[in-house]
Amino acid sequence: MIEETSYQAELRAAIEAVTASAALCREVQQAIGRGVLEKADRSPVTVADFGSQAIVCRTLAAHFPDDPVVGEEDGDVLRETGNEAIKSRVVEYVSSHVSGASEAEVLSWIDRGGDKAHGSRFWTLDPIDGTKGFLRNEQYAIALALIEDGEVQVAALCCPNLPVEEGDDRAGLVFAAVRGAGVEAHELDNKQTVAVSVSALADSSEARFCESVESGHSSHDDAAEVASGLGITQPSVRLDSQAKYAVVARGDADIYMRLPTRPGYVERIWDHAAGMLVIVEAGGKVTDIDGKPLDFTRGRGLENNRGVIATNGVLHDSVLRELRRIGVAAPANG
Repeated sequence: MIEETSYQAELRAAIEAVTASAALCREVQQAIGRGVLEKADRSPVTVADFGSQAIVCRTLAAHFPDDPVVGEEDGDVLRETGNEAIKSRVVEYVSSHVSGASEAEVLSWIDRGGDKAHGSRFWTLDPIDGTKGFLRNEQYAIALALIEDGEVQVAALCCPNLPVEEGDDRAGLVFAAVRGAGVEAHELDNKQTVAVSVSALADSSEARFCESVESGHSSHDDAAEVASGLGITQPSVRLDSQAKYAVVARGDADIYMRLPTRPGYVERIWDHAAGMLVIVEAGGKVTDIDGKPLDFTRGRGLENNRGVIATNGVLHDSVLRELRRIGVAAPANG
C-alpha cells in the first residue's frame, strides 16, 4: 500500500491520466483484432501513440499546468503533408474519449508532451511502450513518471494486457508508486487494489529471467551467459515493454537485464523512469550494468549509465558479478 505523502495530488493525476489513456489504447487495439485497422503499416500504433499522449498531457495540464512533459512523440509529424489521414484518425479517437475535442486542441495536447528541455521538475512519458507487442495484441505499457531534482518521485505504469495474476484470464493493471511511500496495483476494470512485492528468492539457480521478445532491445547472448553462470534453468518470461518491470515487481520473475547491444547507445528516461520506481518501492533494486544508480539529471537520456539491471534485490550483486565475469560490465574497481 502507498502511505500518505505530499505527492498525493500528483499520484492521483498520474493514475487518472494513464487509466484514461488505456481506454483509448484498448479501443485502437481491438480495432486491429476486428480488422478495422490494418497493422502492416504500423498506423494503429501511431494512432494509439499520439492519442495516448494527447489524453495523458490533457490530464496533466488540467492538474499541473506549469509542469513540462518530456515525451517520445512530437506532434509536428501529424502536420506534415501526407499524414492527414493519420491526424484525422487520432483526432477521431481522442474526441470520442474527450467530448468535443477539436483538432487544434488535440494537437496542442500532443505538443505539450514534446518538451525538449528539462528543469527541476518535469514529467516523462512513453505513451505506448512496446509498439510491436501492441501490434501483436500482446503486452505494452503506458509509462508516466514525475522527476524532481533528478529523482523519480511518482510513477504510474499501466499495463492494459497484463494478467491480474499470472495465468489469470482477467487483465489490466496500473502500478502506482511514490518514492519512499510504497507501491500498489489497481485493476483497470474494477479498481480493486492488488498488493505488489518482489520475490524473496535467494537461490539464483531457481531464478527466472524476464526478457524482451525483441532481441534488438537487449543482448540475448550475453543474458544466456549470465544465466549459465548463475545456474538458471527456468525458462525466461518473455514480453515487451516496461511490463517487464511490473512482472519483476510482483515476483513473477526475479531478474530483468537490458544489456547494451551496441557501443555508445544511450537509454531514454521514459523507457525506465516509471518501471524503476515501481520495482524499488516493491522492495527490489535497479542500477545500470556497472552497479551505478540511474541518473535522471541529464535530460532525455541516461547519459551517465550503461544498460539497466533490475532484480528482486537479493540477487542483484550476483548478477553484477556475472556481468563483470563475462566482460560486459566494468571491473568492480573500474
